[in-house]
Amino acid sequence: MEIRPILSALLRNKTGAILVALQVALSLAILANALHIVSERRHVSSRPTGVADEHAVFSIDVRNLMSGGPEQMLATQKREAEVIRAVPGVVAVANVNQIPLSQSGWNNSVAVDRKQVDETAPSSFYFSPDSLVKTWGLKLVEGRDFLPGEYVDVNTNTNDLPHHVIVTKALAEKMWPGVPATGKNMYFGTGEDAIEVRVVGVVERLQTQNAEVTPRGEYSSIAPMRRYGDFAGAKYTVRAEPGQRERVIREVEAALRKASPTPIILETTTLDQHRKDRYRADMALSWMLVTVSVLLLLITASGIVGMASLWVTQRRKQIGVRRALGARKVDILRYFITENFMITSAGVVGGVLLGVALNQLLVSKLEMARLPLEYLVSGGVIFWLLGVIAVYGPAWRAASISPALATRSA
Repeated sequence: MEIRPILSALLRNKTGAILVALQVALSLAILANALHIVSERRHVSSRPTGVADEHAVFSIDVRNLMSGGPEQMLATQKREAEVIRAVPGVVAVANVNQIPLSQSGWNNSVAVDRKQVDETAPSSFYFSPDSLVKTWGLKLVEGRDFLPGEYVDVNTNTNDLPHHVIVTKALAEKMWPGVPATGKNMYFGTGEDAIEVRVVGVVERLQTQNAEVTPRGEYSSIAPMRRYGDFAGAKYTVRAEPGQRERVIREVEAALRKASPTPIILETTTLDQHRKDRYRADMALSWMLVTVSVLLLLITASGIVGMASLWVTQRRKQIGVRRALGARKVDILRYFITENFMITSAGVVGGVLLGVALNQLLVSKLEMARLPLEYLVSGGVIFWLLGVIAVYGPAWRAASISPALATRSA
């Protein structure tokens, strides 16, 4: 089929063609970037925390309504940990100050030199008198876990901190790029008041409580200590046997209430729930963008169908004459499909350029990843197919017009 007559016809009636091409271009640019954002959000929300079996882990906050002095609080925490540990199905338990993805907790500035004015990096600060490496199944990639003699109990009325620390691989790489971190000294804080600690181990991954999208989301450190004296309660993290989590939760709560001589308030949250709460907004955004993308496709298809139907009506006599002169149905059908393919192609080219420009804006303003080329290529293929499918119905009706009827009614 000759392309030139089709192009000449489009140039004579270019308003409709331009509108359809613009609609395709805008839809492609928005669709490609929207699906890229959805993919990024879903990738972020599925990042591993570093905990070996997230589905088996939960945390339980215990608040004692009646409590004594600091020493009694310390004894209560030790007793509660033993009560939890004795429940059948509990693999490990640790007294801990915060949980990954919980969106609240402790942070510290860390530095490689006491003389620094600015921090080297921010760090999520975990501490526990029990092995979090064992409780959470963290993977040591360098060094060792804490030794029994390195765990300390710290009264909040003092300024003490342990002298050993475990850091994540991401934090170690930030502080000492390209060299082993084990045996290095680091500082909590900066200046003369900075507290010096020695790195004894590096874990592959442990997300922060906020799980930021940037590498900061894995800047975490673990100290071997228990704090007591400022709050009549404690937080425990528990790993249950696979498939036993819900039963273990019920039995742990019952055991704690039974063993406590004073009233207590318990709040239990699974790590799965923390993940769901942390990424609730991201999932809502993803579904909204998916909905917008589907609506854009439907609107674009409707526009193509409407414009093709209008062109069929306007060219009714022309189609009848061509049929009378011997044009077959397939020739009429091919004409309209080719015409629409040309319009869609112009829109796809414009959409690719517009999509790249929109992504550049998002990269500069929102620090998003660059749009991979395959999103634009896949989007272009989708709109080409959509154009063919959308125009097929009107084109088939045009090809089915009786030559006698078309020329008589025109």
